[in-house]
Amino acid sequence: MSYVAAVLQPGERVRAVGHLHWVIFLRAILLAAIGFAVLALARELAPRIKDVADIAGWIVLALALLAFLQAWFRRSITELAVTNRRVIYKRGFLRRHTVEMNMDKVETVDVDQTVAGRLLGFGTIHVHGTGQGIENLNRVAAPLRLRNAITAR
Repeated sequence: MSYVAAVLQPGERVRAVGHLHWVIFLRAILLAAIGFAVLALARELAPRIKDVADIAGWIVLALALLAFLQAWFRRSITELAVTNRRVIYKRGFLRRHTVEMNMDKVETVDVDQTVAGRLLGFGTIHVHGTGQGIENLNRVAAPLRLRNAITAR
């Protein structure tokens, strides 16, 4: 059961669910591309250098796999939801960190997007409330949709 489903109050409905964008897998993709390129280039080298290049390529591919698993795990344990009463953000697995803000305490919602973020559809959301704010929600997919869900009362 997800954290959001477990903490819903009677009569509370989920308006929007956010998640981290696939761009968090970019490090793993780049490492995999480098690893495959090293393995492909190793075929053209002298036998002694080929063995070293093969080992280096496989090490980089192993690092790519670890980076992929780390990004997948981070994406799967991060929850972001907007209900008709509050904004809920949860991250962490063993050491959980949650932030919840009542909708009537929300003052402003800012969205920051780089050029790449605008092209690929991700950004950072800043929710500011009376006396507090939810920490920056980085690399969130469809940040404008989430912002609209928060600001539409």
